Amino acid sequence: MAQQSQAPHHPAPPVHPVDEKPAAKRLVPAALQHIAAMYAGVVTPPLIIGQAVGLDPAGRTRLIAAGLLIAGLATLLQTLGIRELAGNRLPFVNAASSAGITRGFLKQIALLIGLVVGTLAAIPFGMASFDGLRTAPIAALPTPFAFGAPEFQPAAILSLCLVMLVLMTESSAGMLALGEICDRPATGATLTRGLRTDGLATLLGPVFGGFPTSAFAQNVGVVSLTRVRSRYVVALAGGMLLVLGAFPVLGAVVSLVPMPALGGAGIVLFGSIAVSGIRTLSEAGLDDSSNIILVAVSLGAGIIPLAAPTFYADFPAWAQTVLGSGISAGALVAVLLNLFFHHLGTRSTPRAAVLSAASPGSGTQIP
Repeated sequence: MAQQSQAPHHPAPPVHPVDEKPAAKRLVPAALQHIAAMYAGVVTPPLIIGQAVGLDPAGRTRLIAAGLLIAGLATLLQTLGIRELAGNRLPFVNAASSAGITRGFLKQIALLIGLVVGTLAAIPFGMASFDGLRTAPIAALPTPFAFGAPEFQPAAILSLCLVMLVLMTESSAGMLALGEICDRPATGATLTRGLRTDGLATLLGPVFGGFPTSAFAQNVGVVSLTRVRSRYVVALAGGMLLVLGAFPVLGAVVSLVPMPALGGAGIVLFGSIAVSGIRTLSEAGLDDSSNIILVAVSLGAGIIPLAAPTFYADFPAWAQTVLGSGISAGALVAVLLNLFFHHLGTRSTPRAAVLSAASPGSGTQIP
């Protein structure tokens, strides 16, 4: 009897490292490392802003819980995705970032260690308040509009639109960097889904008292250093953030940090932002005179609200809202000057072209 032919056996295609699902013994420690790298960056902005606007410990606890909750939701949405609607499906951490802290595990958690040490040192001097810890519920979800109903002011919206352009640029750079690290280059569709998720998280965040979200540079560094590229590792980290956000008592523990320790953390965070900006400016072609003028005037516009707080006192209210913020004023001036110098106005002839035109036989001389 003739043997029945069998279909050839084809091995299953290899799983891309981004789509790999590690075993629990690798999954959990890798996710915890992402949490450790980002936790200080998530909780410090609510602490600093809460202190600055005069919130009590309970209010700061709500801010921290909201920040953790939105970070968890955004990170889960980015890593797992919803068809072609949202999510870049990369090991991408999305949260209310303040500054990247780009290598080494200890460097990434140095800010968290500093907050802990500063708090412990302040306790003997009675500078750490335990009121928020005593009154915070163990488990509860953030309350929508706990800080009041939303207000829609056109000038404030314009200012935040400028801030969102900066955050979108940061997120795009993070996705492009992750794509290179993970050997899965970020396409235009990837960037679109990722930025759409950024927008959804930023839209939902203020409902619970959260902040705009962006990429976390320190977590990009974790992926680069550990070479653990699985998006499911970061998805588990997002789930952990959700759990942390659902237990306000954990946020209350963080709210124990006294103002002097927060001041030190603020110096590091905002100093890091300044250094990042200087590094970016160093690559902006400052040998071009028009770029020098652009940077100089933009920096001046951004410093005016700090150096002379009453400078815009006689301006209309909407203008005070836009120009009274150094970020929005500087960004607005930079955008307008960039349009004028590089798109609408006449640019100076590049020096290379001048030298070429003045080469022997050209009949042109450099004045």
